[in-house]
Amino acid sequence: MAKQAPKRIASAVLNALKGGVVPRVGLEYIAVGRSREIEALLRDTEIVADGGSTFRFIVGRYGSGKSFLLQTLRNYAMERGFAVMDADLSPERRLSGTGGQGLATYRELIGNLSTHTKPDGGALPMILEKWISGIQAETAASGAFDIDTPEFDNEIRRRILLLANELEGMVSGFDFARMILIYWEAHRSGDDAAKSSALRWFRGEFSSKTEVRQTLNVRTMIGDDNWYEALKLFASFLVKVGYKGLLVLVDELVNLYRIPFRVTREYNYEKMLSMYNDALQGKARNIGFIMVSTPQSMEDGEKGIFSYEALRSRLSDGRFADHESNDLLSPIIRVNPLTFEELFVLMEKLAQIHQNLYNYKKDIDDEEYIAFLKAEFERIGAKTHITPRSVIRDFIEILNRLVQDPSQTIAGVLTGTGLALTSDDESDATGIYADFEV
Repeated sequence: MAKQAPKRIASAVLNALKGGVVPRVGLEYIAVGRSREIEALLRDTEIVADGGSTFRFIVGRYGSGKSFLLQTLRNYAMERGFAVMDADLSPERRLSGTGGQGLATYRELIGNLSTHTKPDGGALPMILEKWISGIQAETAASGAFDIDTPEFDNEIRRRILLLANELEGMVSGFDFARMILIYWEAHRSGDDAAKSSALRWFRGEFSSKTEVRQTLNVRTMIGDDNWYEALKLFASFLVKVGYKGLLVLVDELVNLYRIPFRVTREYNYEKMLSMYNDALQGKARNIGFIMVSTPQSMEDGEKGIFSYEALRSRLSDGRFADHESNDLLSPIIRVNPLTFEELFVLMEKLAQIHQNLYNYKKDIDDEEYIAFLKAEFERIGAKTHITPRSVIRDFIEILNRLVQDPSQTIAGVLTGTGLALTSDDESDATGIYADFEV
């Protein structure tokens, strides 16, 4: 028997799905299909852990499950010892912009920095504190120094400088290393204001170099021009303090496609190209990027990513591509619709979660699941427009009716809403479900 989701998880899952968004937790209770895609992306994490870098695009229609795939990978990666950052692009958050839009994306990524022990974001202070505590514990365990002596502090300082010196060869690495040292000194002295200032620097929250110089006595700050370099520094730092690497997940690339001005769009695509080249040419280490797009925002020759020739030539299919299958080794992973059978299993999982949450028992036989799915697939335009999101939302609506009126059945609800199939409908059933066996 499948493991039941705790009620708080069940509630979060159903509320998120009903609202048309991907839940942050509980994905393992509703995961169906996508195993090949997840395996391919997890192989990428092995490259990242081995010191390499990767860059992938996930492409699919609205509601097709691409964001679900992204969040599933996020959870898997954290369980395996990776740190993860994620952000949704918007008109205010882009890869590049004259109004701080690139920095806004960086701030969102840093704010959502997550690990297995802090999966909901805001993990930066915890990571720094845990690392410093680890150095202190190792120094104390060596037995060579008495705690609370200048020699003990000097040894910790020496160890921190060793790590910091390894970062100084990277762009902005000197000041990044300086911030690490400032944070430790503030930790040692109990100076919360200095710790807060160092965190502000890491988060890109200073508004001018003058403010940074007056507050921290350093000359650089993280801004629109160097936020990507800061991500690479974080990746190196995170590996040195015990994580396997850093995954950077960026959703809603469609917002770049929607930029009305061609020059501004091309600046963003140029930034994307720079990041892509860095990853594939080995100029970045221990970092993987996954960006999520729709087919139109990827392939449109006027405004999409393919409108930027340097990206199109790198990402478009070659002469021998098999368009009937999904090449999981290419830069672009295309999210295909869930099959009828996979949706059937998903409906069973949702029904179990719903009954567990609301403490009721409702026997739903296989014919009722099939009747519901047939009604969904037989809607006008379903062949091109049906998505897991729409099917899930409709099914949760039916479950809500069943729990509030125990006399109801799925067949009754379908009949009452005019969605039940007629015998003529059934005779026209396509291969989507005609051979499905229960």
